Amino acid sequence: MAPDSGTQGTTLTHNANEQQPLLGGSSQPRYADVDGNTTAIASDGNQNGGTNDQERATPGTFTRNLGAVEAFAIVISIVIGSGVFTSPGSIDANVPSPGVALVVWLVGGVLAWTGASTLAELGTAIPGEGGIQPYLKYIFGDTFGFLAAWTWVVAVMPATLAILSIVFVETIYSAAGVVGEGHKLDHKLWSVVILALVSVANSISTKASTRLNNFFVVIKFFTIAAVVLAASLVVLIHVVDPKDSWKINKGLDWYQKPWFGYRDSVNADGSITHWEGLGEWETLGHLSAALYGALWAYSGWDKAVYISAELSQPARQLPLAINTSIPTIIICFLVANASYYVLLPWNLVSATDSVVVTAITRLLGPAAAIFPAFLICMVVAGSLLGNSFVAGRMAVAAANMNWFPSIFCVVGRVGFETSQSSNGEESPAESPDSSKETQSDAPVNAIILSAVLSALYILLGNFRALLTFNGLGEYTFFHLVVVGAIFLRFREPALRRPYKPFILIPVTFALVSGFVVVRGALFAPQQAFVLLGVWAFGLLFHAARTWYWRTV
Repeated sequence: MAPDSGTQGTTLTHNANEQQPLLGGSSQPRYADVDGNTTAIASDGNQNGGTNDQERATPGTFTRNLGAVEAFAIVISIVIGSGVFTSPGSIDANVPSPGVALVVWLVGGVLAWTGASTLAELGTAIPGEGGIQPYLKYIFGDTFGFLAAWTWVVAVMPATLAILSIVFVETIYSAAGVVGEGHKLDHKLWSVVILALVSVANSISTKASTRLNNFFVVIKFFTIAAVVLAASLVVLIHVVDPKDSWKINKGLDWYQKPWFGYRDSVNADGSITHWEGLGEWETLGHLSAALYGALWAYSGWDKAVYISAELSQPARQLPLAINTSIPTIIICFLVANASYYVLLPWNLVSATDSVVVTAITRLLGPAAAIFPAFLICMVVAGSLLGNSFVAGRMAVAAANMNWFPSIFCVVGRVGFETSQSSNGEESPAESPDSSKETQSDAPVNAIILSAVLSALYILLGNFRALLTFNGLGEYTFFHLVVVGAIFLRFREPALRRPYKPFILIPVTFALVSGFVVVRGALFAPQQAFVLLGVWAFGLLFHAARTWYWRTV
């Protein structure tokens, strides 16, 4: 599609005029307006100039048949996952007290809320499918959109799947009383096996996968409710008879120790952090690492914009869904984590990545731990299945944008799929409305790519290092897209914004997320260098593909 040749002050109005990116080449997509009047989105592989036969127009995929209630439920389903059951240990190890841990959970939730509100502004002003990628492409140009897609496909989603696979296996070991051995090869190999099984299951049927969603949502709420109920009973028993309370809970740290008093943290590897001896800068580094754990638990808040194309009135329903679901999630996470500190001695919270199983094992004995372990495994399996599902679709979307090889567009089989067209030429894949039936409607090649990358992360990394790596990858681009939203307010003040939060909301997110990314990179240089390597390789890949399509 040819770019708008007018002045750079051109704005996107209700009739979807074309845009010039802030840092861009000559080709730019066209976006539908908030009422869905324009559904075509042009995508090309030559953002930096020129046109080729690969330029494609992608029609809108979804029907606008969802309301605010459905959007609320979807956000709840995505965000409340394994993080609330697995992140408390990594957070507690990086804070000086349980009270500060709860503050970190609150700050993480508020940060997610401000980010989601800003994305709601972009989602109602620049509708389109694909999450933050189309926003970055619109604001900064094709290269930034590609780099976001590349990071999600190659780094963020595989790291997420690796973390969930590790958590699944560690939950089983925790139920057997084995903790702190996630670095061993047998643990890693079992995690790879679980990942492979989920990937195979996701390659069978989309319908079967999606039907499990409501079941897993019920399991999530039931598990949180069970934890809160157990802690409430412990508190009630202590009020009635303090001696019986000690016998049942085998410790009263929650009652006897100050919630905001300094105490030494016992790490998963057995080392001890002496908080009183740390300097301010080093303390900030630990707090930023703790915030990564909270952000991992809240991950998925950005997914609300993925359903904006399916809302019947997105300008009203998308903000309403965000501003009700995120506070609900924050409350759930706070009460669950407060319950952990009631159920467990405080020196055990930081030493486990499966706090629920550890708490129930200590409270009721090893035999009773089987039930919570089963619940957590079900929650993690649901998250694994859902994230594997999304990861495959992200690779397909990137291939449809001509950012990835067309092999990842193929569905229903492994390898290339060719069909004979009417002019005798071969096309790489069947069209979506082809009458040819396949045994599967899953993007098997894309799922295999995600599984292979995830397996490498499992073998080469560990749970807490991957948390930081995942946070660096995600929040670098979250920060960038929110900064872009702020720029757009000044660059394009006439841009139609059905939802426009107060300017301090995106500014707050930009400042905090920027600090978290910079300080996190300094505090975890190994993960930062790996991420830089991923970006460098991605840029070389993008440049090579751009050069190739210019020459063919």
